[in-house]
Amino acid sequence: MPVTLEDKLVVAISSRALFNLEEENRIFEAGDDAGYMRLQLERLDVPAQPGIAYSLVRKLLRFNDDGMQRVEVVILSRNDPVSGMRIFRSGLANGITLQRGVFTQGRPPFGYLRPLRAHLFLSVNAEDVREALRAGFPAARVLVESVHASDAYPNEVRIAFDGDAVLFSDEAERIFQAEGLDAFQQHESSHAEMPLPEGPFKPLLAALHRLQLASNPAMRIRTALVTARSAPAHERAIRTLMKWNIKVDEAMFLGGLPKGEFLREFEPDFFFDDQTGHVDAAARHVPAGHVASGISNER
Repeated sequence: MPVTLEDKLVVAISSRALFNLEEENRIFEAGDDAGYMRLQLERLDVPAQPGIAYSLVRKLLRFNDDGMQRVEVVILSRNDPVSGMRIFRSGLANGITLQRGVFTQGRPPFGYLRPLRAHLFLSVNAEDVREALRAGFPAARVLVESVHASDAYPNEVRIAFDGDAVLFSDEAERIFQAEGLDAFQQHESSHAEMPLPEGPFKPLLAALHRLQLASNPAMRIRTALVTARSAPAHERAIRTLMKWNIKVDEAMFLGGLPKGEFLREFEPDFFFDDQTGHVDAAARHVPAGHVASGISNER
């Protein structure tokens, strides 16, 4: 029987998103490719320390602990194959199972998301993330300056999502930016029963929902919608999720309040937002990633 990933939640992740390789990366960014490869080879038996997305990956892989392979994590990296050896060894040393990887030695790797049928791509490279989003894959640029996830909920994968331009399209956000808050509220109230179009991260939320329904009972997923929307615009967001037949565990309609402190209380393993200001602020409290989609990211 052929091997397939179609029945699994597939996360593709770059080496720097999963492990702390900032010291090594400074040599690479300086243009010393040979020095970078030499250092990685010298450190082959020195496990890299966990990076910003490590908690998310480790917890997702725990859904496989009962012997059912529900989650697959694939390294998708601009690293060279020699450095790839260290990444696999670092995974083993840190207690996570990594079986597959694609190492492109400086070339863009996002094209391999399609044969992987990835539900999520996490990378530190902004252009790779943009290209992945253009190709239709949920993707985010991991902020390496983020704080690491809390260890308060070892049996829960906790993920927080912004709404417009992340879970939903940026249809309403365009009205807000063009015509202001009053026009936005009026438009959303008059369209309350009309579902919002899907945003780039709707497929990931749906895949997480399926994973929860078929999961290892020892692990669960807790999701939160964290949005600048407020009443009455909240209703359209809720009705959209109901139309999709997907539930979130918590919903925060903050009406423009800073999201960081609310996220600090929720303690997600990762937070996704399309606006750099929100992501930068959130990174002071939780692991965060920038989703370069929608009108706020148009060049």
